[in-house]
Amino acid sequence: MRFDEAYSGNVFINSHPLVEESDAVIYGMPMDWTVSFRPGSRFGPARIREVSLGLEEYSPYVDRHLDEVKYYDAGDIPLPFGNPARSLQMIEEFVTKVLQANKFPLGLGGEHLVSWPVFKAMYNKYQDMAIIHIDAHADLREEYEGEPLSHSTPIRKACELIGAENVYSFGIRSGMKEEFQFAKDSGMYMAKFDVVEPLKEVLPKLAGRNVYVTIDIDVLDPAHAPGTGTAEAGGITSKELLNAITLISNSKLNIIGTDLVEVAPAYDPTEQTQIAASKFVREILLGWVKK
Repeated sequence: MRFDEAYSGNVFINSHPLVEESDAVIYGMPMDWTVSFRPGSRFGPARIREVSLGLEEYSPYVDRHLDEVKYYDAGDIPLPFGNPARSLQMIEEFVTKVLQANKFPLGLGGEHLVSWPVFKAMYNKYQDMAIIHIDAHADLREEYEGEPLSHSTPIRKACELIGAENVYSFGIRSGMKEEFQFAKDSGMYMAKFDVVEPLKEVLPKLAGRNVYVTIDIDVLDPAHAPGTGTAEAGGITSKELLNAITLISNSKLNIIGTDLVEVAPAYDPTEQTQIAASKFVREILLGWVKK
């Protein structure tokens, strides 16, 4: 599978036409085969791109313009409908090729299970990596109703892959009692309910580390992001998530890749979810992609 030819659809605003001259690759993972509540996140990547056309290309948060970073939008990976195992394999193969070309991978989901093959591809290159996980849900289940390939399992799989002590979760406010007990017993870091203040404490401890960041849009309160599959009351504001992204931008971490998942446009006719997501992508591009 190639990553250097756009598959389909629109591209994120100001995307560079040549992948070989770009430092980052945006790609979509349009999969929602295992969701436990509301489907539709497979349409998230395309809609995030479409609404990005309404963005300003200048960011007052970091005082940078999108002209200052070169990124290529490869479109959505053509995942086979209803086939989780093959879809995950295709994602891992795609990201592996992006990394082999020394490009920064920026994935758009899709349900959160799509992060699992990305973790594997990243770990094959960065054996010392840590993961920052920003989400409403713990995602620490071993299975969901007997199925290990579930959007409720990627962070448990990450703990088993890279060691729980290298996984840092923020904003968590939903999960089984057993998931919270696993977090306590395993040595992973979990900040319940909040993101910004715990990040301020953790980021200095991760200075110099290779870090992958996965963001589930449902970390936001449904008042700010109703367009998601499993909305959870009690979340943070879009302003707080922007602050968190800026904190990471200003940290001494080596961000090696990221994804933003679980945008389901059908549940938000106001478009505020996808508009917020596109702004987060802009800030990530300007703050996390290094030349």
